Amino acid sequence: MTQTAIPYLFMRGGTSRGPYLNRADLPDDLDMLADVLIAMLGSGHPLNIDGIGGGAAVATKVAMLSRSADDWADIDYFFAQVSVEDRLVDFKPTCGNILSGVGPAAIEMGLVGARGGETQVNIRAVNTGARVSATVQTPDGQVTYDGPTQIDGVPGTAAPVALQFMDTVGGATGSFLPTGNLIDTIDGIPVTCMDVAMPMVIARAADFGLSGYESATELDENTDFFAHMEAIRLQAGALMGMGDVSKSVTPKFGLVAPARTGGTIATRYFMPWKTHPTMAVTGAQCLACCVLTPGTVADAPIPNAGPAPITLEHASGQIDVLVDYDLTDTGIAINSAGLVRTARKLAAGHVYIPASVWGGN
Repeated sequence: MTQTAIPYLFMRGGTSRGPYLNRADLPDDLDMLADVLIAMLGSGHPLNIDGIGGGAAVATKVAMLSRSADDWADIDYFFAQVSVEDRLVDFKPTCGNILSGVGPAAIEMGLVGARGGETQVNIRAVNTGARVSATVQTPDGQVTYDGPTQIDGVPGTAAPVALQFMDTVGGATGSFLPTGNLIDTIDGIPVTCMDVAMPMVIARAADFGLSGYESATELDENTDFFAHMEAIRLQAGALMGMGDVSKSVTPKFGLVAPARTGGTIATRYFMPWKTHPTMAVTGAQCLACCVLTPGTVADAPIPNAGPAPITLEHASGQIDVLVDYDLTDTGIAINSAGLVRTARKLAAGHVYIPASVWGGN
């Protein structure tokens, strides 16, 4: 045998896509697992020509599922971000868009049974410790992907997947404000370093000489901006207690600007070495919480109490986040954040990697 076959589902989750795998079908050792995922996705080539990656960071993501031993959760969701060209795998972050497909995939894999017209799947995000409740449409005891819900960045409509995120504060750094400050100034740029669902460094677009309304392509072509942003990100990572982040996709970077199409605020999100074509679900939560926190680079007029609907304008449209929070003497305390996404099963079967990489269990 020259190749190893690994069962998989190939799914779109939100505005990302990738293989959804049973953790039991993969090696336990993380170094070996990284080698398997690199071979599977074809990392090391800009088109991922020798794997099933899509040649973009939003299409080189992997979900690995298992039944959870947690008293609350049904499923453990372990996420991996595989680089397009650098043959690197980052197990530190999680991904909320890919998480949109975890509930449907768990049912499809037989890890969770469908229950009535809607099935609630409680998910533990292994990478960060967050708890997420996903409501999946299951008429007649089967996952349905057809429905009326449209999300910006995905053509057409599909069945809604309602997500409720809990325990998202400080998942990577242990703190809502990892530096202890509402604003830090790094290389002359005021930034807010915040850790809610995703550790982020957030700045005003205008402080970089940008409008904040540039397209993803325009931003990707601005090499001077990317160089400045990366220099700030590296310093911020150290200030946030994350150490050397030069080979990690976290912390992510975000830009904010005044809203111009009826939303709460305009945003751009970076992955971090390319501009996200839409918006990460985790990043949306962090940005929304930054908006709600007085004194940050993104603060805006807010209601006196939660839950508060926040609409983020992004490069392909908008995303809505409903943040439940309490006001405190020092700012806000986040209880949960709710979003609605969609998912669709694209393929199922086996994905093959060279047996020389891994011979299987």
